Amino acid sequence: MERNVKQVLSGVGFYGTLAVCLAVVGVCGWVLLRGEGTEPVQELPVTPQAAVSQPVTVPERVEEPVAETLKPEPVPVDTADKPEMPELPVEDVPVAAQAPKLIVEPLRGEVLTAFSMEELIYSPTMGDWRTHDGIDIAAKAGTTVLAASSGTVRSVTGDALMGTTVVLEHEGGYETTYANLQSKPTVETGDSVSAGQIIGAVGTTAAAESGAPHLHFAVSRDGKAVDPRAYLEQ
Repeated sequence: MERNVKQVLSGVGFYGTLAVCLAVVGVCGWVLLRGEGTEPVQELPVTPQAAVSQPVTVPERVEEPVAETLKPEPVPVDTADKPEMPELPVEDVPVAAQAPKLIVEPLRGEVLTAFSMEELIYSPTMGDWRTHDGIDIAAKAGTTVLAASSGTVRSVTGDALMGTTVVLEHEGGYETTYANLQSKPTVETGDSVSAGQIIGAVGTTAAAESGAPHLHFAVSRDGKAVDPRAYLEQ
């Protein structure tokens, strides 16, 4: 063995052997120093902890009181001193729709001669006193004349005293007369006319009412003369 060591030392050399020895000495010193300066770590006992479960409190369900529906009680009514309600007769006859009544002025102008059936009026043309069954409305010759209400043309005549005359029949027994018209009215006997329709024009054909051109307008009901102004105001 000694021979083997010598062979190693002779092979490695002096410096190599010295380096190995120094390394061994350094390792040993480091181990000794570490062992002296370091205190052993004390291990603390570990106390196992039991799992703590907290109970969950669930609130109890509180039932709300249900409101009771009260039925109204009938209030007794004393009907001893009250008479019984009379029964009204019911008519089963259907009501027919009617068009609204419409009355218009045949023309607008100054009234030359008023309606007068109770007092006599002097007529300059005839030179006497007489009644007047209508009103004379001043207008220029050729002014259009309108039907005062809807109806039917009863007649178209050329009267010797009142000139060209148109008479209209209306509901309720009414008749309207338009005299002193031009010789050719715009309607004929039997025609149906509406309120405001042109039936002719102002003329100068009335021999009994000469003077300024005008319309002689008269109204009657059931054959009796009616004040034209009262009729127009309906």
